[in-house]
Amino acid sequence: MSAAGDLDWVPATTKTGLLAPPVAAAIGQVPSARVAEIDPELADTAAFCEAYGSSPEQSANCVVVAGRRGGQTTYAAVLVLATDRADINNVVRRHIDARKISFAPMDQAVELTGMAYGGITPIGLPEAWRVLVDEGVAAAGEVVIGSGVRGSKLLIDAGEIAALPCAEVLALAM
Repeated sequence: MSAAGDLDWVPATTKTGLLAPPVAAAIGQVPSARVAEIDPELADTAAFCEAYGSSPEQSANCVVVAGRRGGQTTYAAVLVLATDRADINNVVRRHIDARKISFAPMDQAVELTGMAYGGITPIGLPEAWRVLVDEGVAAAGEVVIGSGVRGSKLLIDAGEIAALPCAEVLALAM
């Protein structure tokens, strides 16, 4: 099993209609990015991997967290392999200097990112956000991530995500 599975991938810059608008605007930052159209009902990682023959060890999930300290809320994206869980309450909370942390509510995550829930990706997030990339993702080679919509996925070189200006590679997996 590989990351690519049995999908037909094309350069993402040639099919920006398959991407959420903020992802399409930022896709040039990830030259390796290829996109493939999928059934939106199969966008969740387990269903996607099974249906399209993609390896869960080479699929990464992106979640949005909201950290609070005093009256200030800080948002960050956390990227981990589908086979791992991120240590949100300890590592992530401390790293973004939050007293309390939680997953951002779905409607808030969608509004703030301009992306569909279940398709949120680290590409095209608001500039002030930090993108915390687990070291397992950074070392995984090619990985499948969301495209900002549920009807497609991106296949990227994980090293390019780790090299984004807003990205920080950490040991996040539990």
